[in-house]
Amino acid sequence: MKVLVTGTAGFIGHFTALRLLEMGYEVIGLDSINDYYDVALKYGRLAEAGFTRSDVKPGNLIRSSRFDSYHFIQGKLEDRELLNSLFETEKFDAVCNLAAQAGVRYSLQNPHAYIDSNVVGFMNILEACRYNGVKNLSYASSSSVYGLNETMPFSTSHNVDHPVSLYAATKKSNELMAHTYAHLYGIQCTGLRFFTVYGPWGRPDMAPFLFTKAAFNGETIKVFNHGKMKRDFTYIDDIVEGVVRVIENPCTTDSSWSGSQPNPSSSSAPYKIYNIGNSDTVQLLDFIKAVEDAAGVEISKEFLPIQPGDVVATYADVSDLAADMDYRPSTPVTEGMKRTVAWYREFYGV
Repeated sequence: MKVLVTGTAGFIGHFTALRLLEMGYEVIGLDSINDYYDVALKYGRLAEAGFTRSDVKPGNLIRSSRFDSYHFIQGKLEDRELLNSLFETEKFDAVCNLAAQAGVRYSLQNPHAYIDSNVVGFMNILEACRYNGVKNLSYASSSSVYGLNETMPFSTSHNVDHPVSLYAATKKSNELMAHTYAHLYGIQCTGLRFFTVYGPWGRPDMAPFLFTKAAFNGETIKVFNHGKMKRDFTYIDDIVEGVVRVIENPCTTDSSWSGSQPNPSSSSAPYKIYNIGNSDTVQLLDFIKAVEDAAGVEISKEFLPIQPGDVVATYADVSDLAADMDYRPSTPVTEGMKRTVAWYREFYGV
């Protein structure tokens, strides 16, 4: 099977591509390599996958020096001409769209970037699948779609019509757009609502990386809502295991679905939404303690009010994914942070 994975210079995309290669698939990776965060980290991931920075150029499809069946191209989802050409040439069997403009707080500062990448870009993916016969599409949604919902754990049967950030609104839009294309064109669309993902090569704008960096640099971390936050922290290996199972098992129609009592997570069309997380909630201060224990230092903390666009807690009900894909996340945060801190020491030489 030949799979297009977008966002492969990113955190989850990088590890998803490597896992698919280990399983014997042919992978084409695509990423814009934007400067939302340090591009050195993105090029570092690409280098680990066998792509030299000097060889990476916009629109240039290059082969990995580590994996014969892995190619990469730098490009934006908004570039319709590039996407159409890539789909026509490569004849993909499946597409896993993990590329997006990420980050909740940044969406308050630069909203247009989210519309361009997450809405226009996803539209281009859907259209390319439609016109090139790709029936197996999986894509990244987000736990942020739960917004003002306070019912725990978050379930895909819950209403998600009250987002509190534009980022969340674009992800909800993706789910609606995917359903339309599943209904009209029979594309098997599976959305994955990711919860807080961490691990080696993780995003430097997210708390696990920021806490680790602060530990080694003697910095003070900002602890929002005075530490009264809970997150469903999920280790990267557990996330990737769920992603590849979804790619290998595209969704089908739900024969029990009823328009008079509609289940929001499935449909009479080949459409499905899953939560993907650890299905366990961790107090923010307990997670910080796991970072401190792994790094061997105590981190200085500044306690602040909750920020606009943030939610107090996230907690995933992953029962659907467990039932359908036998998904069982198994990495505790203490072990996950030991591995993350070990990578950080090696990569940054601290």
